[in-house]
Amino acid sequence: MNSPRVLLLPGWQNSDAGHWQSRWEALHGYERVQQHDWQRPLRGDWSARLQDTVIDSAQPVVLVAHSLGCILTAWWAAHSPVAKTRVQAALLVAPADVEQAHIRNLLPGWSPLMLLRLPFPSVLVGSQNDPYCTPARTQQMAQAWGSQFVDLGCAGHINTDSGLGDWTDGHALLQSLMKD
Repeated sequence: MNSPRVLLLPGWQNSDAGHWQSRWEALHGYERVQQHDWQRPLRGDWSARLQDTVIDSAQPVVLVAHSLGCILTAWWAAHSPVAKTRVQAALLVAPADVEQAHIRNLLPGWSPLMLLRLPFPSVLVGSQNDPYCTPARTQQMAQAWGSQFVDLGCAGHINTDSGLGDWTDGHALLQSLMKD
């Protein structure tokens, strides 16, 4: 069996150099899916880019999504005929609730949320004090997507500002998910 290709799916405005996704890219050689426009993301463009990347992969993929990347994963998986056969698993971290008024206005075209079960195993990691998603909403997404839920406590948006560094506990979650 081919070892999976790990694809990093950053959220709106990409992940900066101190973000755990960028650190994992440098430490573990994971591949960031580069989007055409990080500042004004279009759901269709981002979905097409993910579709192309997954189809072009010679091996199965594991998705590691943050924030808007989680919303992209759910939308894409509901519409892609290859999601079930090409994606081994997904780690979904700090999804942004694109239905909140202040986020919906910043990211037009991303609402409503896709709340269908994902066709692959997943773990959703949420925070009690994420400014972009309430704990109840995060748990609702996990349940709808069929994801195992992990509560990281008070870790903000689980990004650079959260001070996670290399986030070794998150990487251990990913490794466990890849073994299942």
